[in-house]
Amino acid sequence: MELTKYELARIIGARALQLARGAPPLIKARKGMDFINVAEVELGKKVIPLAVMKEET
Repeated sequence: MELTKYELARIIGARALQLARGAPPLIKARKGMDFINVAEVELGKKVIPLAVMKEET
């Protein structure tokens, strides 16, 4: 299943907010990475603990 650009933005934003509020990163974050970059890398490695559920139409 491919995510739309809106779903990607929502997932990255939600995960970045979790990280900003103190959630531990699920990857080895390099020095200088901001929360959005960490969330993008986590999404690329498929380790983000979030899912998109689609309705059937």
